[in-house]
Amino acid sequence: MTISADDLSFVLDREQIRDVLARLARGEDRRDADLISGAYWPDATDDHGIFRGTFKEYLAWVVPGAPSIPVTLHTLGQTLIDVTGDTAVAETHVTSYHRIDFGEQEHDVVIGGRYVDRLEKRDGQWRIAHRTMLYDWFRDFGQSVDWSQGVMGTPFLADHYVGSANGDHSVTLFQQKSD
Repeated sequence: MTISADDLSFVLDREQIRDVLARLARGEDRRDADLISGAYWPDATDDHGIFRGTFKEYLAWVVPGAPSIPVTLHTLGQTLIDVTGDTAVAETHVTSYHRIDFGEQEHDVVIGGRYVDRLEKRDGQWRIAHRTMLYDWFRDFGQSVDWSQGVMGTPFLADHYVGSANGDHSVTLFQQKSD
């Protein structure tokens, strides 16, 4: 079997696009401006239905996040990618978890949908030029579990096992890697 340069380029482009999407999801969960900025072109636009604007406006909206949403987790599903030269379109299934503080109690909320992205390759690098969020389903699971008690009645052995948008164990782990 012979693999052509075009075949290899096609596979590399698709993998680079997948990496952009994964880094963006992590950046949004961690409210990390650098990771998010590495996924969008500065002149990009974003339309989340509840937000629509320039990339700069999107970054100002998503990075601080809402104090009432202390935890998010975006899990990416399959991605269909169509590459044509230095442009691509991608549709990625996403299941996003949000812990929302309603004042009296926190709720676990999950949204299912799809990201529809238009990407461009500039100077050998893929990034999003425009993103639209499509919402397919929503579920409020009610009052959140109290993690201070551990899992299923068994206490945690240390204080780093519960996720948070800012400063949880994964952030510490990635900072150690870059030091």
